[in-house]
Amino acid sequence: MGMSSSPLLRIWKALLLLQFVTGALGWGKEGHYAVCKIAEAYLNEDATAAVKELLPEYADGDLASLCSWADTMNFRYHWSSALHYVDTPDFFCNYDFARDCHDSSGHRYACVTAAIYNYTDQLKSEYHNPGAVTNYNLTEALLFLSHFVGDVHQPLHVGFLGDLGGNTIIVHWYTRKANLHHVWDTSIIESAMKDFYNSDLTTMINSIQSNITDNELPLWGDCEGNQTVCPNVFASESISLACKYAYRNATPGSTLTDDYFLSRLPIVEERVAQAGVCLAATLNRVFASKVQIAESRR
Repeated sequence: MGMSSSPLLRIWKALLLLQFVTGALGWGKEGHYAVCKIAEAYLNEDATAAVKELLPEYADGDLASLCSWADTMNFRYHWSSALHYVDTPDFFCNYDFARDCHDSSGHRYACVTAAIYNYTDQLKSEYHNPGAVTNYNLTEALLFLSHFVGDVHQPLHVGFLGDLGGNTIIVHWYTRKANLHHVWDTSIIESAMKDFYNSDLTTMINSIQSNITDNELPLWGDCEGNQTVCPNVFASESISLACKYAYRNATPGSTLTDDYFLSRLPIVEERVAQAGVCLAATLNRVFASKVQIAESRR
């Protein structure tokens, strides 16, 4: 693991104390659905069984159907709002966990990367220590983790503090007024579905998945140092992409049309694909069989 049990414990305690913080939503429903649907395709047998066991009956074994659940919980679980993103200093174009992982009130560990560590640890601790006394809701842990892995791959969920990840940058997406964050959450995907995929999300997902190569699967899914999950890497990638693509040529009041859309769509589709692969790889490691765990420790 990239973090010791002591920091993880502090993260969990800090998250329990957070109240009434605000934050932006992640990918729109379509983006989150696509991330989890792609992830489902790469789950191994153990992870598939564990995920189906944790999902509520009404989900009918479909993780993707509940991949936006965390966005609906912001009003019920006020403390969770800050866990969808992490802001960085303006124009630094890099991410640092110790510097950046806090909410607007300064509560440490109130950010998406800490939340990913936390919910991964909850699932792993419970699964590999059966009978241990915990108060974890593993269904919620699975749904939060699945959602936040998607969020951290959206470049503007690791955007600048000064504009709240593009939320205060008002632009026109073609003829409609929108903030830049919403453009990346929703507008690019919606426009792509309409223009290229006959307004069919399944067609878009199949197209994205068909472009994932065998070489990219381990490249996107593996974590250095035998870590179960590596959200700091995902966050560093996102802020770099935010600087190179999201913020560039998108100043307040500007109108974003084909030049912006067509050059940014490949970035959005690749980040959705990467999030799906990373989520699957993380869940495969979390729910690895006891035999696999024993062999990995030899």
